[in-house]
This record gives sequence, structure tokens and C-alpha cells, in this order.
Amino acid sequence: MQDILARAAQVRLMIFDVDGILTDGSLHYAPDGEMIKTFNVLDGHGIKLLQQSGVATAIISARRSAIVAKRAADLGVQHLYQGVHDKLEAFKELLAKTGTAREACGFVGDDVIDLPILLRVGFAASVPNGHGEVKSRVHYVTKANGGQGAARELCDLIMRAQGNYEAALAPYLK
Repeated sequence: MQDILARAAQVRLMIFDVDGILTDGSLHYAPDGEMIKTFNVLDGHGIKLLQQSGVATAIISARRSAIVAKRAADLGVQHLYQGVHDKLEAFKELLAKTGTAREACGFVGDDVIDLPILLRVGFAASVPNGHGEVKSRVHYVTKANGGQGAARELCDLIMRAQGNYEAALAPYLK
């Protein structure tokens, strides 16, 4: 656990996949073909707290969805890449845009399309319901499943590792 905390302490930019991470991975289609996704409010508040603690956030997703753009805007996610099938290229662009070193990045993904980033960041994470090839190659697997608090668990872990967790809670403990 010491290695995990040391890695989490270095995160300055946390990157999230969407399907299977910020959602449970299910895709629901309305009769008109519109895709519907369900997001977890605990995850969302965790992302906001992480941002307030000084960690920038990004989303890199292979799918393109207006719902994801709306959720990212609602959460204040600074960097959004959608419809990206070469996630490594998006990651490289994000690093250049932000000036962040790859070792100062965290990424959470659940499928093999995420491996090119997971193998390059300083803090790689997945979820229990992620693909086995992914889970075997990351630094940390959350206890919570994707779409059910996994992102919040990671945000809390990073804030704890950076010594910001108590400060993030302070406004709610008055």
C-alpha cells in the first residue's frame, strides 16, 4: 500500500475513462436511438473535491456522447477527449497541452483499449469488474465497481495521499 500511496501523492492530473468507470459499463438506448448513461453522484462530488484540492481532471473516452459532454461540463472537468480510438495519441496531446509529465498523471480504465495509457502513467488504476488483462497490469484495483463509487474511491485515495482529504471534508464538518 505504501507504493500505491506514494504514486497517488504524485498525481497532478487524474484522467478517467467513462464506460465501465464513471458508469457501470451498460449502454441503454431509447427507442429513438439516443444513448442513456447513468452516473454516480458520489463519483461526481469526489471529482469536484479532487479538483478543489488542486488536481486537474480529464476524460478520455472511445465513445462520443452529448451526455458525457454535459456531465464533464457539470463537474468542471477541464479536458475532454471523446470519440478517441487511439487513446495514447489523446494522452500525448493532453500532456503537451497541460505540460504535465506522464509520471504525474493518474488514469483509471477497465478494458484493453486503456492499456497504452495505463502502462505509461505514474498511477494506474482499474475496477473489479474490469478486464483481467487490465487488472493484472495496474497499480491499484478499486474495491467499488465502475459506476458505483470507484471514481470517488480513487479521488479520496489521492487526496489522502496528498494530505488534502481532511481539508476537503472540513467545510462539511462545521
